[in-house]
Parts: sequence; C-alpha cells; structure tokens
Amino acid sequence: MNLSTPLSVALAALISVVPPVFAKDEVSPDGVKVDKMSSLRNLVSEEELEAAAVQQYNSIKQQASQQRALAPDDHPQVQRLRKIAKDLIPHAVRWNERAAQWKWEVNLIGSKEINAFCMPGGKIAFFNGIITNLKLTDDEAAIVMGHEIAHALREHGRERAAKSGLASAGAKIAGLGLSAFLGIDPNLAGAATGGLANLTMLKFSRDDETEADLVGLDIVARAGYDPRAGVALWRKMGMVSKSNTPQWFSTHPAGKSRIAEMERHLPSVMPLYAKAKGVQPTALPPYETNVKEIAPIR
Repeated sequence: MNLSTPLSVALAALISVVPPVFAKDEVSPDGVKVDKMSSLRNLVSEEELEAAAVQQYNSIKQQASQQRALAPDDHPQVQRLRKIAKDLIPHAVRWNERAAQWKWEVNLIGSKEINAFCMPGGKIAFFNGIITNLKLTDDEAAIVMGHEIAHALREHGRERAAKSGLASAGAKIAGLGLSAFLGIDPNLAGAATGGLANLTMLKFSRDDETEADLVGLDIVARAGYDPRAGVALWRKMGMVSKSNTPQWFSTHPAGKSRIAEMERHLPSVMPLYAKAKGVQPTALPPYETNVKEIAPIR
C-alpha cells in the first residue's frame, strides 16, 4: 500500500507556488550564513543519487510494513510529523532550488531506536523512539526534521559520495546500494533488531553537522518553530545517552561545543522566528522545556 501518494501531491503543490529566493550555490541574505556547497558533489549525478534513495526508501517502507511497523496515515504522530514537514518544506527551497521538484515523503517507523533521517529527494522517516524517549515537543521535532532536511538540501551525501571516489554513480549505486555513503545497512533483512531492520546512519563530518544545525535552525525559525528548541534537544540527548548511546546520537555528536555554536547563532534566527509569529523579538516568551523529565535509557 502506498501511503505517500496523497502527501506527495499535496506537498508538491505547496512548494510549487514558492519561488526559489536564490540559486543553490548562494547564501541566504538574512538568517544564518554558510559557505557555498562543495563543487566536488558535481562528480555524482543528483538524479541518479535521488533515484537510488527512492529505491532504498521504498525498500525500508516495505520491510517495515511487513513487520507491521509502518505507521498508518491516520496515526496521530504521523499526522503531527507531516504537519511539521508541511510547514518546513516551503522554506527549504531557498537553500536548494531542486527541493521544489522533490516528491517529499514523511513516514513513522515503530521502533524504540532513537533515530530519524532525510534521504536525498526529501524522503523523511522518524523512528518512534526518538519521539517517545525524548518527549519531543513540536518545536523539538521540527529541529530534528530541519537538521535532517538540511543534510539533504546541502547535498552532504552527494559530496561524501564524490569524496569516496564514486564518480560513476550509476552502476556503482546499483552495486553498492546507498550504504557506502548514506550509511544505510545493505543487509536490511539480516540486521533486524526486535523485528525491524536496523538503520545505521552516516557519520557526516563535523563541518557538515554544524552546517546542518545552522541551516536547520534557519528553516524552523522561518516556519514559526522556536529555534531555541535546538539547545533543549541536545540537552535531552545528553540526558538519555548517559548510560547508553542511541543510534542517532552516535552519528550526530553533541556536547557543550555544539550547544554553544547553536546559542551563538540564535541572534541570527530569533528575528526570523519572531517575524513568523508576527511579534517583535523582545515580545517572545522564554522557551519552556521538559528536559528535566527525560530519563537515561537503560
């Protein structure tokens, strides 16, 4: 059963009326500032990479469905995540004009894993564990989604593919799958944990992670979600990882320096958030967090 068709059509229609603000190799005139994307990514075909991502994503959905772990369209958390995506996606186009052509999908996988990802082409998935274990507010869920979307928008996977010497993407993608540069386990069926295939996400470079953090903050702020939730999110991750390292945390290293970098850029994105809310920055209330309610995973 294809759960994504109505959503894909709706999201495509939504972003089709939002014109790109600038070319994808330029930086945002307001909000956060980042460097231009690496020209190395041009060694790998974006069309072939996105086609391979669709194939891999469909395989993941199919296996999750077979295990009855793919949440249905009417699941409250699916509806919540898709609402957040609908808010974020129009502001993604300013970071990569190709995003206007993507057939975006958002799905929820029933697993205790603390994980989420966005593949090239806008294929998003959350594991239920990241929502329940971290008790994500809408703002914090938007931060997670914005960060993962930013990796796709900034074509970090494509750049990693080029750096790995996969210049001829066509045949090599078919032979290797996405595991070499997107970190997807090539042995999905054999790597099942608790009835669900385990996904091992790619460890991007520290610069890529920082860029995804900042671009994600910019996107969520423009969409009307509080960017201060990024600080709360990573404090939560620090809480749950005290006794065990969640999968998402292991591939998205945190720490005081990461939180400090986010805090340093809040002055650039808080005006965007205030504008989205229709108020002056000084009128914004303090961010309310439930960090103290988070317990370590044992």
